Amino acid sequence: MASILKSLSLIADPTRVRILVLLRQEELSVAELQEILTLPQSNISAQLAKLKSAGLVQDRRSGKNRLYSLEEPAAHERESHDHFLALLEAAAAELKESRKDHAALKVALRKRAQSAQAYFDALAGKFGRHYIPGRSWKALGETLLKLLPPLVIADLGAGEGTLSQLLAQRAEKVFAIDNSEKMVAYGAELAEKHGFKNLEFRLGDLENPPLDAESVDLAILSQALHHATHPLNALKAAHKILRPGGRIVILDLLSHHFEQARDLYADVWLGFTEAELGEMLQQAGFKAIETNLVHRESKSPHFQTVLAIAWK
Repeated sequence: MASILKSLSLIADPTRVRILVLLRQEELSVAELQEILTLPQSNISAQLAKLKSAGLVQDRRSGKNRLYSLEEPAAHERESHDHFLALLEAAAAELKESRKDHAALKVALRKRAQSAQAYFDALAGKFGRHYIPGRSWKALGETLLKLLPPLVIADLGAGEGTLSQLLAQRAEKVFAIDNSEKMVAYGAELAEKHGFKNLEFRLGDLENPPLDAESVDLAILSQALHHATHPLNALKAAHKILRPGGRIVILDLLSHHFEQARDLYADVWLGFTEAELGEMLQQAGFKAIETNLVHRESKSPHFQTVLAIAWK
């Protein structure tokens, strides 16, 4: 255990406070800390080295990983250690990031527990690498669409309506909402050309879609939320238009650092972490929230796609 004075100087840094609070709750690897804190690996490793040198953190080898936890105090240091922990919690209470860290920790621990997911990730990674006659993602997608019950669906941020047209094959009604007049006009023209009488395009904003309250069964935001000025408001608006028992489905980019996306794709937000999506959905009034990573692009900058599903 480091001296009290040295310990106090160490927790003057917000990042070290966040790390210590997390390690007090759970033994974590550098990769897990990086995911939770959304900080560079080099920064986290440097802070861990300082904390370990000061006697506040210990580590152990587990397979290919090194796991970090708080150093257990000797018996004669117990009282001073308890005082230090109280100061640590007080310091953490002043950091707005602490609550987000707690939510992100839950996501990281859930991922760790889902050992079977590794099998499916490996399987998905092999899909399409070897030719099997008749097998394709399109065929699987069309099959799953046929299993959907006839719902009233809002495709929020629909663009030209590619997804809307697929959904309209089975849905009772699809409302395709977009804030671009040209996109709406083009999508409506395609819908008419392909004979979709149950597909209606409307000009509107994600944060105030032109739909009645409690009028749809399913709200979908496919790569749209990161274009919203206020994502939480967009989710609250989706909650408003859903009927009781309705669902929201979000496909969006996992948080990344590819700044060029702002200019190249007019992205307002550089994706979201699973914890951020979960917290926003909860604040918007949703329940039974589930999030999962469902895709990682093989080419740089290796965008990843996160899926979030929740119920009203």
